[in-house]
Amino acid sequence: MFLHKHIMIMVGAIATASLTFSAFAHDFGRPATQEEIKLWDIDVRPDGKGLPAGSGTVAYGKTVYELNCMACHGANGKDGIKDRLAGGLGTLASEKPIKTVGSYWPYATTLFDYIRRAMPYQTPGSLSIDDTYAVTAYVLSLSGIVPQDEKLDKDTLPKIKMPNRDGFIPEPEFQKITNSR
Repeated sequence: MFLHKHIMIMVGAIATASLTFSAFAHDFGRPATQEEIKLWDIDVRPDGKGLPAGSGTVAYGKTVYELNCMACHGANGKDGIKDRLAGGLGTLASEKPIKTVGSYWPYATTLFDYIRRAMPYQTPGSLSIDDTYAVTAYVLSLSGIVPQDEKLDKDTLPKIKMPNRDGFIPEPEFQKITNSR
């Protein structure tokens, strides 16, 4: 009985404390400043809205790729230990589709956005804007989507028509949302 009474007192104290703490939960933190929001507001849309100023060439992209990407994706984007990046064009309707940047992705801007946020794997977000444009150019060149002398920036990147651009059909509700922005 003695132990039971103490357990009940302890449960009551915990319940009271949790109610007290939850009442003050709204006092934690502070609203983010506009500068802080800007640091995280880096999404890039298919039409290029959100692309930052900067540029990069295929030639420089190859150097950045060799230093930061080759260990996972291989020297030519095809034979690495991680996702294949190049090749696969025309295979999506086959029995063994090869989903790569060139064969599957509908927008080149999505590649830029993904590299900027998630790559390189061991240090995501560590590439500069110019490095990101350059790696994007190099990866696109591996599938022949851009020529070897290409320079990408916020004006040229959205104009690239990916081979599978028309392979995706947006949901009607998504179309309403994106058209209203």
